[in-house]
Amino acid sequence: MSSTTQLRSLNYDNINPHVKAAKYAVRGELAVKAEAIRREIELDPSSHPFDHVIFANIGNPQQLDQKPITFFRQVLSLIQYPDLLQESNAEVAKQLYPEDALERAKWLLKSVKSVGAYSHSQGAPPLRDSVAKYIEQRDGHPADPESIYLTTGASSGVNTLLHVIAAGPNTGVMIPIPQYPLYTATLALLNAKPVEYFLEEHAQWSTNCDDLYTVIEKARSDGTDVRCICVINPGNPTGASLPYNSIEDIIKFAAEKKLVIMADEVYQTNVFIGEFVSFKKVLRDLQKKEPGKYDNVELVSFHSTSKGMVGECGQRGGYFELVGFDPKVVQEIYKFVSISLCPPVGGQCLVELMVNPPKEGEPSFDLYKKEYDDIYNGLKTRAYALHKAFGEMEGVESQDPQGAMYMFPTIKFPQGVVAAAEKLGKKPDEFYCMELLKATGVCVVPGSGFGQVDGTWHFRTTFLAPGTDWIGRIVEFHKNFLNTYRN
Repeated sequence: MSSTTQLRSLNYDNINPHVKAAKYAVRGELAVKAEAIRREIELDPSSHPFDHVIFANIGNPQQLDQKPITFFRQVLSLIQYPDLLQESNAEVAKQLYPEDALERAKWLLKSVKSVGAYSHSQGAPPLRDSVAKYIEQRDGHPADPESIYLTTGASSGVNTLLHVIAAGPNTGVMIPIPQYPLYTATLALLNAKPVEYFLEEHAQWSTNCDDLYTVIEKARSDGTDVRCICVINPGNPTGASLPYNSIEDIIKFAAEKKLVIMADEVYQTNVFIGEFVSFKKVLRDLQKKEPGKYDNVELVSFHSTSKGMVGECGQRGGYFELVGFDPKVVQEIYKFVSISLCPPVGGQCLVELMVNPPKEGEPSFDLYKKEYDDIYNGLKTRAYALHKAFGEMEGVESQDPQGAMYMFPTIKFPQGVVAAAEKLGKKPDEFYCMELLKATGVCVVPGSGFGQVDGTWHFRTTFLAPGTDWIGRIVEFHKNFLNTYRN
């Protein structure tokens, strides 16, 4: 029993058990330790054998020195301080800002009135119009602004849909393994059931649709009311990118089994091999090829300003689009988002900038394109440098970096590592990641935090940190670590 039982209303034993059951590895024990080390270095630079911590545990681009897109920040600064747009400040503003940034800021302020005011619960209508146009241009199919909801990052959209879907403890949601732990953590909070389907590492972390049928049939035979399948594309933590035919197969499976499809597409611009194809495009293509057959497929797709070349995690901008939902269910989704009043209006404006960046011929285009391309090429270069390093490390294998901003290599440990980890009550991958952090200052996340096939071990790392010297630190640590525990 908690020692505070008699002193306070709340103690560990009487708080919500579903909160205690939820786990979120990317900000778990290793992240806490990494922050403690960072503070120790700040107080005493000689306290560790490195001079700074690299937080490769989470996709947080600007923490790792990714520069903001200039046009986006120019417009955001203007809408935060609209006095610069007053006639009396016109000459000063023209010296500081390009004309298209000034015009966009004026239009955004006309659309939202003020970033300090509540907006429509779904997000400001003119901004949703811009998102709809972006989706139409991306997919070649129409999009309805009334089916688009601006959100506080993609995470709040995921939270909304899972709340609506999870009717009780018997509700099941199919989750890819490995997965971003937001999904299992939210289902734990809702006291609903994750139904795991395993991605195939040997096939570039692809989805085996035959396995989907096996998984759902077993879950339903066990009494689970499976209602939804979640797909992360490009993948987190795997970095895999689904081809068109795989997406088509998943949609056909969902149609046959009457499942909502939750398509997490926040890394859609982070693709290094092939090209991104949205679930919305493939669904509309199927509906066109076979009229009537897929009309009732329920799809919700998510996007965010936190990833890609935008990398504005702290601005909390995102959206989701609903396709094929019952109108009465849509009313309940609207009611749910209305309870939170509205997403941050500054974040909504950033979404509009993301989906409607400067066009060729406009004053800001050349700088925008250069910054965008530099970020993309830098990410790709570091991804391949990391992949090459993993190929040189004993017992480590990684798939080609296809997309997103992560790699999820598998690692084989000698028995000495397993024994040392057991003594500490830890899993081998947890032990490895903690020792890596203490020796190098590089914080990564053990594969056990995302799910993995029993008997296999992995870790997830971003490739956001600038330079490649930190990669060399990992390689040197790995060699020493294995030599220490080999026997």
